[in-house]
Amino acid sequence: MTSKTVSRILLIGGAFLFLLSLLADWIGLGSYPGFNYAQYGGMAVGLVFIAYGLQKIRAKKKP
Repeated sequence: MTSKTVSRILLIGGAFLFLLSLLADWIGLGSYPGFNYAQYGGMAVGLVFIAYGLQKIRAKKKP
């Protein structure tokens, strides 16, 4: 796998995790009404994956 492919997988996976955590109660995945620590944690991990994927995409190749 190329670095660009890995970057895109991180970006898409992070966006999916972020949205899944954000919408967990609405989808019916949440066991506790309202936001709780697991949803905040999932959103934070998703944002980290998104940021890392974007950083890898924008990184210039060294000669």
